[in-house]
Amino acid sequence: MRVLGIETSCDETGVAIYDEHHGLLSHQLYSQVKLHADYGGVVPELASRDHVRKLVPLIKESLREANCSAKDIDGIAFTKGPGLVGALLVGSSVARSLAYAWNKPAVGVHHMEGHLLAPMLDEPAPEFPFVALLVSGGHSMMVKVEGIGQYEVLGESVDDAAGEAFDKTAKLLGLDYPGGPLLAKLAEKGEAGHYKFPRPMTTKPGLDFSFSGLKTFAANTIRASDGTEQTKANIAYAFQEAVVDTLAIKCKRALKHTKLKRLVIAGGVSANKQLREELAAMMKSIKGEVFYPRLEFCTDNGAMIAYAGLQRLKAGELEGLSTKAKPRWSLEDLAAI
Repeated sequence: MRVLGIETSCDETGVAIYDEHHGLLSHQLYSQVKLHADYGGVVPELASRDHVRKLVPLIKESLREANCSAKDIDGIAFTKGPGLVGALLVGSSVARSLAYAWNKPAVGVHHMEGHLLAPMLDEPAPEFPFVALLVSGGHSMMVKVEGIGQYEVLGESVDDAAGEAFDKTAKLLGLDYPGGPLLAKLAEKGEAGHYKFPRPMTTKPGLDFSFSGLKTFAANTIRASDGTEQTKANIAYAFQEAVVDTLAIKCKRALKHTKLKRLVIAGGVSANKQLREELAAMMKSIKGEVFYPRLEFCTDNGAMIAYAGLQRLKAGELEGLSTKAKPRWSLEDLAAI
């Protein structure tokens, strides 16, 4: 089976073609970063309009790259939710229209399931069961994964997601949007020992996350600082260290709770170098395994949607003609396959 995947949940337009025997045949991605930079964050209406402009040209380019035509495609997968409702409607409308015109089956994919399965795009792929840490700009959650669609959410953010906290703290430091990667780069110039940030909700039982208070602590620290570049770097270092330590502590707790020794990290924040190093060291200490997506598949992309959609289509799931976007959608509502 060969599936065309479409991702339009937020500010990236992703299109890919995945073949169950030959793997990824094409991968096209357009980022709206420059469009939203002047506003310091994603403007939903602008995001939707840009998806309208870019999606069809990217589909054509993806077909050209894969040396495919409509007759070579066996199904179409698209992000049905969660995400910005306008952006989701662009992808779902185009995908469902193409499926109707080409007489192909279509399936709506859960955006976070796409992230969760992104490490499957490369070898070695993680085997079930495992614990998954999904960390991005909009989501932070810990999930026990028994199989595709067999998800138990162990904990999630009660306020700001980890990626959101990175971006907001970066803005307080005067960095451009999106600030998360820039903060991580600035932190490389920082020195340890100058600041000690709290590790939120690590002294309480449970696996929920909270990064809003950490962002406020960073804001107060920045306000009281001398504002030099080295001081900003030291604050960035301390902030990143606190987020990474917090995520590592929660991962270790989740693995102990589930009695598993296999960990998957996915989502935009999974590209963070310090997070990867700390979790790799932690898993080595307990003789476990850790898996990440390739860096280009950490952020939103069509490849993960094509792969997840392939699994759903093979299981017989189909989308009706009157599909509707789901801006809010729990992972635990998905059917097991």
